[in-house]
Amino acid sequence: MAAPPEVTTKNMTGKYVMNKTLSDDSDDILKLQGVSWFKRRAISMFTLTLVVKHYTDEDGFERVDIQQTLSGGISGTNEERTLDWKEREQYSDVFGAVIGQSKRVKVEEVDDEFLKSGWTEDAVKDGLILAVARSDTEKSGMVWKAEQTWGFEVLNGERRYARHVRFTSSEKKDGPIFKHLYYDYAGPS
Repeated sequence: MAAPPEVTTKNMTGKYVMNKTLSDDSDDILKLQGVSWFKRRAISMFTLTLVVKHYTDEDGFERVDIQQTLSGGISGTNEERTLDWKEREQYSDVFGAVIGQSKRVKVEEVDDEFLKSGWTEDAVKDGLILAVARSDTEKSGMVWKAEQTWGFEVLNGERRYARHVRFTSSEKKDGPIFKHLYYDYAGPS
């Protein structure tokens, strides 16, 4: 289902289901992040649902909290993003030790053409969410970085929540991996 026009990067609260047909396969990224074959197979077989709560906290900071669930009610990794660009350490059962940071950005502030192109007019006007996660190399022994921009795109005539992902890894010597992830709007959360 298409995301309604009132759901924007200023208020993304709602429920979204990954559209595997439209999204790029991300198995190569998961492998480079050290996710086991077994977990990657499970991820590929299930459908990912995001329940997004977008709000301003009591200290005045914009926040995006995302509860991820795989079909069958299996809990996934939760994302708690404060859009203040401060680095935060977290541990994920899927990705291990990670350092993340997030902020709202104007499209012209984004350096990479892939990350900044294809967005709806309202996403360009209101700004994108820039979410960066990198391996905590000291704890994980891995070296990777995932830069994402979040917003809305019109794809096949329907407005969709989208993520553009630029992934780099010390294990991949021939340049970054670029992926589009698209989600169907499933209503309010």
